[in-house]
Amino acid sequence: MKALITGGAGFIGYHLAKELLEQGYEVVLADNFSRGVQDKFLKQLENDSRITFALGDLMVTDNVMKMGTDFDYIYHLAAIIGVQNVLEHPYDVLEKNVELLLHMIEFARKQKSLKRFVFASTSEIYAGTLQYYDMEIPTPETTPLTITPLEHPRTSYMLSKIYGEALLQQSRLPFTIVRPHNFYGPRMGMSHVIPELLKKAYFANEKDKLEVFSVEHKRTFCYISDAVTIIRMLAESEKANGEAFNVGNESPEVAILEVAETVLKVTDKALEIDAKPATAGSPVRRCPCMKKTVDCIGYAGKISLEEGIKKTFEWYKEYIFEGSEVSAK
Repeated sequence: MKALITGGAGFIGYHLAKELLEQGYEVVLADNFSRGVQDKFLKQLENDSRITFALGDLMVTDNVMKMGTDFDYIYHLAAIIGVQNVLEHPYDVLEKNVELLLHMIEFARKQKSLKRFVFASTSEIYAGTLQYYDMEIPTPETTPLTITPLEHPRTSYMLSKIYGEALLQQSRLPFTIVRPHNFYGPRMGMSHVIPELLKKAYFANEKDKLEVFSVEHKRTFCYISDAVTIIRMLAESEKANGEAFNVGNESPEVAILEVAETVLKVTDKALEIDAKPATAGSPVRRCPCMKKTVDCIGYAGKISLEEGIKKTFEWYKEYIFEGSEVSAK
């Protein structure tokens, strides 16, 4: 089997590539390194004869079309993401995320025997429903979608993904849509709550306080090895063809305060938590209903939150906090 992963140098793309290699796939990673980093872990993949790198901007049609016509699976993860990018460049987010997907749909139609096009949507698509209505939590995929105000820059990312889902629904391709919910783990960028708290705690002095924002907001978290296994199994499942699925964990739903307390336990730091205001635009709760996904593939996440944070800390401590590896943003 041969798979293409766009955004393949990124956090999810790298771990998905490892998952596919373990299953015997030949893998092509496409990336322009606008966010992905060329660290030693990515370079180690270059030593595997089953890995090929396709470097270049997939906004350029010629770069897309020259990648070949023999892919069984296409995992389209590439997009402009990140809160700062979304707030500063909302028009680019809308324009480029949609144009990039259109290029990949055209590319997918040229494949000789495509089994599945996997589109990475987002849990952000539920934000408007949560804001305006009494949304069911855990949230099922059948939840009616409501957009946040169009003038808000943050709406741009959500809207690009909702439009992307609509494009796939009308594309006549064999597709599966995945809606990621709070993935975390090694090689993740620092601008996310778990690695950010780990860094603060690790470098704090004993008299320092640990600043924690949005302490009352609740989330469920999914360790990256579980996440990519779920995504791969959905791609391979006939029952998942033409469907959208939440990818994450349904429980435990924990407050950010509890996450911070777990971080302190894992890093062995006795720091006082300094509760800060909620981050603007951050949903009060986000928890996916995973029934549809589990019923489809018979698999649920296995790594507990404490175990996952411990694994993440050990990696960051060795390679980033005390090492010289470069970290994604």
